[in-house]
Amino acid sequence: MFYTVKVPWIFKKIRPSLVWKMPVEGKKIYLTFDDGPHPTATPFVLDQLKRFNAKATFFCIGKNVVENNAIYARILNEGHQVGNHTFNHLNGWKTNNTQYINNVLEAAKYIDSNLFRPPYGRISAFQSKLLMQADNAHPFKIIMWSVLSGDFDTKLAPENCLKNIILHTKPGDIIVFHDSAKAWERLSFALPRFLKYFTDHQYEFCLL
Repeated sequence: MFYTVKVPWIFKKIRPSLVWKMPVEGKKIYLTFDDGPHPTATPFVLDQLKRFNAKATFFCIGKNVVENNAIYARILNEGHQVGNHTFNHLNGWKTNNTQYINNVLEAAKYIDSNLFRPPYGRISAFQSKLLMQADNAHPFKIIMWSVLSGDFDTKLAPENCLKNIILHTKPGDIIVFHDSAKAWERLSFALPRFLKYFTDHQYEFCLL
């Protein structure tokens, strides 16, 4: 499985209208979680965030919100942010434009947010344009990332997952974890240690 922990600069150059990183204002970083809510992983994440007084943004799949609505409500009640991650975790490169946009809008019935992250990071320029148009009923801001934890990679040792993100995370970075069953082994090891490391170094975990 090929992926890069730190997003190459050329990606940002090719798609400048997408949000890859936040402005650097002191020691602030931006934690995000994809694919939840999950009945085990998401409560664990929320407990860890509370422990370190950290805020985060959860990019939720619509069908998971429907199935785990109480956990979704807890995310909001604890002061975190949510974003749309499609209703069925669709790959934009493999889905026709109408079906893709309709799937995002179906998720929007359950996820009240103007933030959107494409599953796998795969979205065409035309799909992006359709979602971001100001005259849409739901104009979105498309949030990508600058640091990918790799917690979804079942061949990656939990210790290496942690090492990679500590090495690559800098002020202003948007970091991706996954509150999912597939990521659990690496997430459950890396997240509390990541939070402790950056808390000890006086970083603030902020909302987008």
